[in-house]
Amino acid sequence: MFLNCHTYFSLRYGTLSPRQLAEKAAQWNIRTLALTDINNTSCASEFIGACRSAGINPVLGIDFRDADGQQLFIGLARNAAGWKALNRLLSEASLQGKPLPPVAPELEHVWIVYPKLVKPIHLFRENELLGIRPEHVNRLFNHELLRFPQKLAALHPVSFLDDEGYRLHRLLRAIDKNTLLDKLLPKDGAKKTDRLLPPEAAEALYRQYPQLIQNTHRVLESCQVSLECGLSVNRQSFTGSKDGDFLLLEKLALSGCRKRYPDQPLAAKALERVRKEMDTIRNQDFCAYFLIAWDIVRYAQSTGYHHVGRGSGANSIVAYCLFITDVDPLELDLYFERFINPYRASPPDFDIDFSWDERDDITDYLFKRYGKEHVALIATYNTFQKRAAIRELGKVYGLPKAEIDKLPDNPDSADSLTEPTPEILRYAALLDGFPNYLSIHAGGVLISERSLYEHTALQMMPKGFPVTQFDMHHAEAIGFHKFDILSQRGLGHIKDAVDLAYQNQGQRADVHDITRIKEDERVKALLRSGHCIGCFYIESPAMRGLLHKLRCEDYVHLVAASSIIRPGVARSGMMREYIRRFHQPHGFAYPHPVFRERLGETFGVMVYQEDVMKIVHHFAGLGLDESDILRRIMSGKKYKDDTFERLRRKYFDNCSARGYPAKLAEDVWKQIESFSGYSFCKAHSASFAVESFQSLFLKAYFPLEFMVAVINNFGGFYATEYYVHEARMLGGQIHAPCVNHSAYLTTLRGTDVYLGFVHLHQMERQTAHRIAYQRACGGLFRSLADFVSRVDIHPEQLELLIRIGAFRFTGKSKFELLWEKNALFNPRHGFDAQPRLFEEDPAEGGERPQYGIPGLPDGPHDQAFDEIELLGFPLCSPFDLLPEEWRYRQGVAARDFPQYLGRVIDVPGYYVCQKPVRTAGGQRMAFGTWLDREGRYFDTTHFPNFLQQHPFQGKGAYAIQAKVVEEYGFYSLEVIRMERLPYVRDGRFG
Repeated sequence: MFLNCHTYFSLRYGTLSPRQLAEKAAQWNIRTLALTDINNTSCASEFIGACRSAGINPVLGIDFRDADGQQLFIGLARNAAGWKALNRLLSEASLQGKPLPPVAPELEHVWIVYPKLVKPIHLFRENELLGIRPEHVNRLFNHELLRFPQKLAALHPVSFLDDEGYRLHRLLRAIDKNTLLDKLLPKDGAKKTDRLLPPEAAEALYRQYPQLIQNTHRVLESCQVSLECGLSVNRQSFTGSKDGDFLLLEKLALSGCRKRYPDQPLAAKALERVRKEMDTIRNQDFCAYFLIAWDIVRYAQSTGYHHVGRGSGANSIVAYCLFITDVDPLELDLYFERFINPYRASPPDFDIDFSWDERDDITDYLFKRYGKEHVALIATYNTFQKRAAIRELGKVYGLPKAEIDKLPDNPDSADSLTEPTPEILRYAALLDGFPNYLSIHAGGVLISERSLYEHTALQMMPKGFPVTQFDMHHAEAIGFHKFDILSQRGLGHIKDAVDLAYQNQGQRADVHDITRIKEDERVKALLRSGHCIGCFYIESPAMRGLLHKLRCEDYVHLVAASSIIRPGVARSGMMREYIRRFHQPHGFAYPHPVFRERLGETFGVMVYQEDVMKIVHHFAGLGLDESDILRRIMSGKKYKDDTFERLRRKYFDNCSARGYPAKLAEDVWKQIESFSGYSFCKAHSASFAVESFQSLFLKAYFPLEFMVAVINNFGGFYATEYYVHEARMLGGQIHAPCVNHSAYLTTLRGTDVYLGFVHLHQMERQTAHRIAYQRACGGLFRSLADFVSRVDIHPEQLELLIRIGAFRFTGKSKFELLWEKNALFNPRHGFDAQPRLFEEDPAEGGERPQYGIPGLPDGPHDQAFDEIELLGFPLCSPFDLLPEEWRYRQGVAARDFPQYLGRVIDVPGYYVCQKPVRTAGGQRMAFGTWLDREGRYFDTTHFPNFLQQHPFQGKGAYAIQAKVVEEYGFYSLEVIRMERLPYVRDGRFG
């Protein structure tokens, strides 16, 4: 009876989850229900599951609507072929950027229901019907439509259940239309009667015309749709046959094994594991999956792209031998079962990182390689969160901005008792978790065997690639395994640094010889020092302190450090315990010899997810596959049956059989249980550590090239200013942008670093490119006049260049250049792009008028203040801008902190960053990072009472009074008071 039901995946329209809709229908004994979300197919598989659980026959369809939200027609799939046709129709409109047709094209295996007459009813095709809404039934009396009763159906849309649902629907429509609730037009939403009814009540609305009810039942009963599920939905072969896939994969794995492990006896162990993994991969039908990942990496290598393979896929020696990852699972004792095992409920996935500016090309390759109907990115559902919902509803109710700003932070204040605030808060709670709009998953790509239209419509995104309309959870439930094609700027640092090393020094930096890099003494020394600014994952203040405390200098300990620095581990106290045990290796006892044997490298502390597997397997004797299932359940993964309880019983039964005391078994279980909620995948940490070592190698041997690469990729923990500072500390001569040396990005010549025009606020990209082009064509600019004659530039853009000092080669002050600029520019004349064969000779054609210019030299700090205004930071030492009484007050340098341990000292510091945190009691405190006068970093702790009295006051130089403290050789300050210092007067304005 219900041909047109909406869930909340009819975005900003529907109000019901698929399960709510199915369960309510079951309560009223509705036997068949049609899902027709508006231009959306997100929850098709979820709806089918919910209906079957409730004993309902699910029907799939789409409510096709135009850009204004007006209903065009409803499509109902008779079978899987019909569902594919509907998805194709919706997809092609999005992919081609065309509006949906007002009249449905001819579609097989599909019912089409129109909400109004779009053509004479006698021209309706066999599968087309006219839907009659309840409020229009009385209009049929003596109407000519009754001559075609077989073409009429009962159309009772469903968007909510009750009056509260109707109110919520209207609020969603007002949010979508960005209008006040009382200005929402009737055509912009559903009617108040568009709610689910008991079937008897719904049929009673059409009792005058039973033919409509019969037609509706006939349509619904003719529809039987089921979606293919399981791993068969994925690309089934790479070579064209599964046997061929296995033979190719085996050949590649064995060849790679010989390259990765050239020496015995490790080669024999590696070969044994390769063959064992190959058996599992073949038995679980993942040969094509590995070969596609290999193909992605092969394409990247052929184009010179750098990549990092990480995630649980790095647990596989086959992936290592295929050069998908650079993590050696034998070196780190990684378990393949963490990645693939027969009991794993979800498909595996490879995470492959590329540089941020290369990832899209990899994605484009996949679309072209495997076909547009077979490849798509995965969507994510951006959902309403309560705070944001409060803001949106505040606007819909017409609250002033000041009140809206206060409401999310103070929902329980006295003001919240006045209307309409209680209603806003109530409906915001209802909206919490509703899907709001579709976005793109960080990097998930699906590659299917059959057309993706059999499961979903595709939607073109602004990025230029289509996405499925379901998210990763729905994809996983169907059986799709995804390839995570991710981007990060750390790889851009590495790629550009390698290129710069060759351009600037003529040396080719080999960052792929990981074994050699991990043993390099200069790299180890740099890691041990903690001077890792710019290096991937290890540059933050917290990581810098941790590396120093651990005296970390090798790969294994860096892998551990990369894991224990994560918030969950740190909050649990395990990071502090790990550091303590590192410094006191004989100051603790292992609970059992298995802990010493299996967790010796981490001093008995469970640092990784794999550690859970190790202990459960070796201590309690569960299989590795069972151990992984237990780990996943403890980490929050849901399993439908009694798997957890069964494995828990087996754990304790095995412990008892092994003769362990009950208390020991219980204590270890509690440790496993408490740890697994915050643990980190060791393969992830290992992958990060490989990239960290590559960054360290480049910084150790090509420091300036590396820092310029970091600056040009605009990514890292710190702002650009501090990477520029690091380049200076490493011997670089830093120059403000210059029209004769700078490009759009920062450039390096020898040790001279010329900041790029991109850092100049309000500088246009095309202007920067014109400057570089004209310089390449006609040589260096000789004067301001020469520049203006060759470069088409707006006066305001030219003024920016003058103010930043880009014409300092002329020897003229900025005031003189600005005066000259006004004389050179004539706004009534357009730019003449014709090149000049000869320079003008003043003797020919008359003398150019000479104007007397008053002596206007630049002030001593004018350049620095212009840099602060235009770049965001000065290129001189910020301490040079302090008033004289502070400029020469040295204070204690960071390198001298050990001499003042336990004493209160005065330190001038230049603000770098802060990390606000809350104490256990909820009070605000903070950790700060600073530069001293010598340019070295130091760290501070600001406890609540002192922070309240002396808060941070933004960027700048501060006078800090603090106590020197030390923890495991790392010195820092506990701040007692601090004061932001003023700069000297800005002399540019008189």
